[in-house]
Amino acid sequence: MDKKWWQKAVFYEIYCKSFCDSDGDGLGDLKGVMSKLPMLKELGIDCIWFTPIYTSPQVDNGYDVADYYDIDPRYGTLEDFKELLDKAHSLGIKVIMDQVLNHSSDECVWFRESRKSKDNPYRNYYIWQPPKADGTPPNNWGSYFREGDGSAWEFDETTGEYYLHQYAIKMPDLNWEYQPLRQEIYKMLRWWLDMGVDGFRLDVFTRLKKPAGFPDTKKAPDPKLDRNGFVVDPSMCTMQEGIHEILHDMWVNVFSKYPNCMTVGEGTGITPENAPEYIAPSCEEIDSAYHFNLASRKRPPFTVAEFRDIQMRWFKTMEHGVWPSNYFSNHDSRRQVTYYGDDGEYRRESAKLLAVLSCTAPGNVYLFQGEEIGMTNVQYDRIEEHDCCYTLGDYYSMVAKGATPQEAMAYVGPRSRDNARAPYHWNDSENAGFTTGKPWLKVNPNYPEINLEADRKHPQSIFAFYQKLLKLRKENPAVYDGDLRFYREDSDKVIVYTRSCPEQTMLVIANKSGDTLPVELPEELTRHSWKRILTNREETAPSLEGGRGWLPWEVEVYVR
Repeated sequence: MDKKWWQKAVFYEIYCKSFCDSDGDGLGDLKGVMSKLPMLKELGIDCIWFTPIYTSPQVDNGYDVADYYDIDPRYGTLEDFKELLDKAHSLGIKVIMDQVLNHSSDECVWFRESRKSKDNPYRNYYIWQPPKADGTPPNNWGSYFREGDGSAWEFDETTGEYYLHQYAIKMPDLNWEYQPLRQEIYKMLRWWLDMGVDGFRLDVFTRLKKPAGFPDTKKAPDPKLDRNGFVVDPSMCTMQEGIHEILHDMWVNVFSKYPNCMTVGEGTGITPENAPEYIAPSCEEIDSAYHFNLASRKRPPFTVAEFRDIQMRWFKTMEHGVWPSNYFSNHDSRRQVTYYGDDGEYRRESAKLLAVLSCTAPGNVYLFQGEEIGMTNVQYDRIEEHDCCYTLGDYYSMVAKGATPQEAMAYVGPRSRDNARAPYHWNDSENAGFTTGKPWLKVNPNYPEINLEADRKHPQSIFAFYQKLLKLRKENPAVYDGDLRFYREDSDKVIVYTRSCPEQTMLVIANKSGDTLPVELPEELTRHSWKRILTNREETAPSLEGGRGWLPWEVEVYVR
C-alpha cells in the first residue's frame, strides 16, 4: 500500500528558544532557524516539528499560550514564520506545529474574560468549580508543577470560585465540554493549515476529557513530593470516557478537511494495547502517537529485553493500521546518549547505535536537536541554574518536606528537562556559537569538544553517520514496509533483528554494552550472503562469522 508522506518522514524537533539566536538577546529565534535550514537539508530530515512559538509569558516555555494566532515577539513575527515556512517548503522540508489544547495561559484573552464574571460569554471556556463548604478546593488533586500549596485548583477572588490547572497556576485547563470553545479551537487550527502548515503535534491529547463530578483521587500520596493532602494522580484526567468523542469531533471539523495534514499526539497513557482505539485509521481521530514506553525522564533506562518486547508489541499494532512513532529523547526528557548510552569513552559509538535502533524500527522517527552531534546531559550545580517547572516544583517540595538542598539537587538534576533544553552547540566560540549575548539557560561546559563544527571535521562524525542512516531509510523499503523479527533473545546485551519485505531483508546487530562480546547468530541468518551497508566501527571487517568479537557499542546494518 502506498504510504502517506508522513509515514516515511524523519521529523526533527526544534526547541526554538535553544536552537540559534540571530540577534544576540540570548534566545533562539525564527531567523536563527532560517539560517540553519540548509544544514537540516544536508542532514536529510523531511519535516520540522516546532515546539510552541506562539505569544506566551513563557511560564512553561511556550506551553502556556496567550495568543494562538501570533508568534511570540521573542522569536520574531508572523511574517518571519511565513517566510520560514516558504523557505522550508522550497527545500522540500515540511513543518508541523505544536498545539497546546488542554490549557492556555491565564494571559489569553479567553481567560481574562472568563474570570471577570460568572455570566461572561467566555466563562465556560475554562473549568470553574465552587469551593467545598469549608472553603477548600473542590477535590484533592495535586498539580504536576507543585506550585503554591500543591493543589491543582486556584481560588479566584473576583468570582469566588476555583479554576482547574493541571500544570502551572498560570495555565488554566480548557473546558472541552463547551461547544463554543471547541469551535474556537477548530477555527484556529484551520487558520494555520490554510497558511500552509503541514500538521500538528497535539500536546497531552489524552487529557482533554475530565472525569464527571471531579472526584477525589484515592491514590496514595508520594511521600517525597506530595504535600498538604494534594496528590498528583496522572490517571485522574487521562483517557477518560468520552475522550474519543472529542478527538473524532476534532477530526470531523478539521483534519478530515485537509487530506495532507498529519497529526501526532503526545500519548500520555498510550500503550500498544490501546493505541488502535486512538490511531487506527478507522477511528478517524489522529494519525499517530508517540509514547513513553521506552523514553521517559521518570523511568529507568530500557533494557535490551524491554526494547525487544516493546518494539514487537508496537509492531503488532500495525496489523490494525496503527503507525507508531519512535524517539529516545525530546524536550521533555534527558539526553539520550547520557541516559541510554555512554557519554564518556563511547559517546560517539553509543550515539550512533541509538540512532540505528530508532531509525530502523517500524514507524516514524523523531530526532531532537543535538542528537546528530551527540550532545549530553548538563551538570547543574545550583537550583538557580534550572528553568524547568517540574524540576523547580520537585526541588522545593522535597526541601519543604525535609530534604537537604544537596539531596534535592541530586534527585532533580539528572532528571531535569533542562538537560535537553540547553542551547545547541554550533562551534567552540563563546556560548557554543548559540548567541553573542547571555544565554537564557546554561550552556553545557563541554561545548568546546562537542559541537557541530568539530563533529563534522571528525573522521568518526556522528552527523555524517546520521546522513548515511537517513539516506539508508529512504533507499531501503524494508525499513518502512518490512516485518520485524528478533533473534538472540537469550542475550541481555545484544540486539539482533531483521526487517523483511518482498524486495529485501535488512539485518541489524547491536552490542548495547561496554563489553567486547562474541555474537553467535542462528544458521538461518548465516547461511545467506549479506552486504554491510552501515557500521559505526569502520575498523571491523564485514563478517557474520560466529564468535568474532563485537566491540563495545558496535552496531552494523546488512541487507540481502
